[in-house]
Amino acid sequence: MPCQTSKELENLLNEAKQYTKLGKVADYIPALKKANGDDLSIAVYHPDGNCISAGDIHEKITLQSISKVLTLALALIECGEEHVFSKVGYEPTGDPFNSIVKLEMSNPSKPLNPMINAGALAVTHMIKGDSVEERLNKILSFVQLLTGNEDITYSAVVSQSEFETSHLNRSLCYFMKQHGIINEDVEELLDLYTKQCAIEVNCLDLARIGIIFALDGIEPITQKRIMPAYVARICKTFMVTCGMYNASGEFAVRVGIPAKSGVSGGILGAVPNRFGIGISGPALDEKGNSVAGLKLLEMLAEKYSLSMF
Repeated sequence: MPCQTSKELENLLNEAKQYTKLGKVADYIPALKKANGDDLSIAVYHPDGNCISAGDIHEKITLQSISKVLTLALALIECGEEHVFSKVGYEPTGDPFNSIVKLEMSNPSKPLNPMINAGALAVTHMIKGDSVEERLNKILSFVQLLTGNEDITYSAVVSQSEFETSHLNRSLCYFMKQHGIINEDVEELLDLYTKQCAIEVNCLDLARIGIIFALDGIEPITQKRIMPAYVARICKTFMVTCGMYNASGEFAVRVGIPAKSGVSGGILGAVPNRFGIGISGPALDEKGNSVAGLKLLEMLAEKYSLSMF
């Protein structure tokens, strides 16, 4: 069993931490500029409930694009596979996560996959409820269930900062509304989406989510099924093919596990049938992934043979 001790993990973290200086924190969302680029932490959650960690795992970050995996799972549970994929595709893209290019080139004009912004917006549109508040509470309740943490909420400061600067996402929404992919008020959808992205978690929360995906939807302590196995499988497949933005192919070669990153520096990892991983490292590379977090995962994958390939 890999990662027997916190000391082993701490040694790897200290080695990876030197790479933080090669990245920079996200600055296109003003509230994210306040993060400390030198921070790096990790939690590894095992099927027996044992969790080992290194760094300040209680430091909160916002989910950002990691939330795309969770709303996809929720939409699949609520709406079913057929409906979800009538509005969003299955295919990876080499374009940036916020690109509008493929929307214009595709026929029918639907997002290529749920991990790019257009696809994630289309998926969030599917979350049922009579108001933004009701739908947000449904998403929050699902995240609380996955993490076992009832205190999880969202950062109003970060969500407002994102809402005020979401001009490109507005463009994506209006394009999709023109083509019938979404049919709700764009401002309401963006209100929900930016709050979803601003849900605050720590590394332990991410690792607990990861172990449930790793165990095909089963909570390890209670053995309760949190999501159908097919939902966990679909989500993990997208994490492998599209989870690390347009660096997903290289990540599959170097690390080889289902993972999803966010521009807050978070990484959610699920090593099938072995454990969940949560990483926080706000300094990003040019693709939008945690630069030290990626290095740490590479080192873990090599040392403990994590790759599923």
